[in-house]
Amino acid sequence: MELLFGGCGVFAALDAVLLARIQFALCVIFHFLFVPLSIGLGLFVALAETRYYKTKDPKDRARTMFWAKIFTTTFVIGVATGITMEFSFGTNWANYSRYVGDIFGAPLAAEALLSFFLESVFLGIVLFARDKIAPKLYLVSAWLVWFGSALSALWILIANSWMQTPAGYQDLGTKAEITDFWGAALNPSTVARYLHTVDSVIILASFCVMAIGAYYLLRKRNLDDGARFIKTGLTIGIITVILMLPFAHMQATVVAEQQPAKLAAMEGQWEDGPADMMLFGWVNEETQTTTGLGIPGFTSFLASFDTSTVYPGLNTTANAVDFSSGKYSGVKADSYKGGNPPVNITFQAYHLMVALYALLIIWLIIAGITLKGINKAKKPSKLALYLMIFGPLIPFLCIQAGWMVAEIGRQPWVVYNLLETAKGVSPVVSAPELLITIVLFVLFYLILFIAWLRIVLGQIKKGPQVDGKAEAPKVIEIEDAAVPAVAASEGGE
Repeated sequence: MELLFGGCGVFAALDAVLLARIQFALCVIFHFLFVPLSIGLGLFVALAETRYYKTKDPKDRARTMFWAKIFTTTFVIGVATGITMEFSFGTNWANYSRYVGDIFGAPLAAEALLSFFLESVFLGIVLFARDKIAPKLYLVSAWLVWFGSALSALWILIANSWMQTPAGYQDLGTKAEITDFWGAALNPSTVARYLHTVDSVIILASFCVMAIGAYYLLRKRNLDDGARFIKTGLTIGIITVILMLPFAHMQATVVAEQQPAKLAAMEGQWEDGPADMMLFGWVNEETQTTTGLGIPGFTSFLASFDTSTVYPGLNTTANAVDFSSGKYSGVKADSYKGGNPPVNITFQAYHLMVALYALLIIWLIIAGITLKGINKAKKPSKLALYLMIFGPLIPFLCIQAGWMVAEIGRQPWVVYNLLETAKGVSPVVSAPELLITIVLFVLFYLILFIAWLRIVLGQIKKGPQVDGKAEAPKVIEIEDAAVPAVAASEGGE
């Protein structure tokens, strides 16, 4: 540690590695506000257009364009915020880029050529060619927009998964060279991570759809749209929240087999043995103790369906270990070079993610009760509507907590068991330069967020427009509340 920035004492010692990590973390967190929302909303664009293709109802057509506009705004900001991450690979993480360049070239090129352009071309058709092509082709275009966004996520997650569980390569010391494309692409964590991530972004979108529906009911306007949005969001939300259970199990199994240090940190397990499922607690890394309430052996059961399966503790994974010896059942990782992640933050992020998942179920119950009341022409609870409006914060925070577990839990490796994070930074970029870029990025991102928020809120305030005007729905008057009658007369989304 030393005084930096031209020798000025006003700047205390700064760590370039830490600042590089903070800068990239801020970029990813902000970028991943828009990417999951756009991928998830793409599905609702396609669903709305599918309904219109069947009903030919102008209100359903208006809903397609409503979601397409919000999707487009979010998609554009997502692209803009992704550019800074690309730059930071070369500026702040040059050594890392040299090491993974041969591996990452193929998936990143495929993401741009096969996914981004597919998504962009058919989005243009959805926005500008409604009356210029056949209805069936327009429907296919809407689904291809969502398919392109989901395919784009696949290529990015292939790259990220390779960093977590490298495969199909040879280590040349200064770089990893690809020897088996499909082995690298379909590395041990790709499928589980992709299913887990895509399901989570659809959950986020479904909660956003319900929130907009609740807003319309609370404001007593666009009531047909509000009830329809709650019904559609609730249906997709229930399906995806249930699917999260097997997808999360798949992900947990991969972590248990391939990243034993991460699993131990997630549960604060210091000694070898069956892994408990901690419900809550606190990890003291200095005394190497974990205090809290847990279910004995339950994490071992979730990972292997056997409560007696032994997994290595943090005292073991801190040192080089050859897991191929068979000493630790259920662990398939190659010889581990040693090193544990920051334990308490990994522990807390993981349990925050689990707690937020439980809240998702509670919010779906609230939405279900609200929709049931609307179907019976009952006045919806204002409290329930307000809770639904703020509901998207739950899956968003859940996603961010999950990524903290995935990325912080991989430390001290930027490429697991191959390249340490501290060795991946650019040696010529100083801490003050990084600090300046962090400040500039925060200001730039703040401007982008305000612009996105103003545009999206303006679109939500207008609502779906039929022939340029908001539709005046048929309503049932219940005391002083106007509630739409839609469920009894219309089919599901």
